[in-house]
Amino acid sequence: MPDEEKEVDTAAVPPPPASQSKKKTIILIVVLVIVGLALAAGISLFVVTKVMGDIPGGGSEEEDVGPRYHDAGVFVKLGDPKEGILVNVGGPRSGKYLKASIIVEFNPGKKSVINEDTHSLQPDAEVKVNDVATQFLRATSLEDFDADKQDEFKKQLKDALNTALGGGSVYDVYITSFLLQ
Repeated sequence: MPDEEKEVDTAAVPPPPASQSKKKTIILIVVLVIVGLALAAGISLFVVTKVMGDIPGGGSEEEDVGPRYHDAGVFVKLGDPKEGILVNVGGPRSGKYLKASIIVEFNPGKKSVINEDTHSLQPDAEVKVNDVATQFLRATSLEDFDADKQDEFKKQLKDALNTALGGGSVYDVYITSFLLQ
């Protein structure tokens, strides 16, 4: 008879009640939602820290000269208003000439550089800008005019202008036409 009782005991195990399986399903859904929210929060934190690292003062380790984000500047074309700048480059005996339209974006907050009323260069600043730009272009070697080096060329011109006018005077330099012959 003891053998018969064992068979009855195993066969008599009742299936779990429906309320217990519903509880397990609800707990599983709640756990998945919490894990999903934690994952979304982690991804958001990662994205925000990467974006904040690119904003000045946001923790970026790279030192950037001048503001990245600024008010609209005052745009001034260097040289002749129609022709732009025409200079000989590569030394007096090279026979090479550069004709370029270079537009400089100036900081409107620099009262020593920009006239508030006319939004143009102050007369003394205009002389300095044209002198620095002409000397910079004439002193630049022919190899530095390669298209691959254009960004570095513009940065060096911007730095030369900021040195002559005072830091933060020039936001950016734009080249709209460039002919080296």
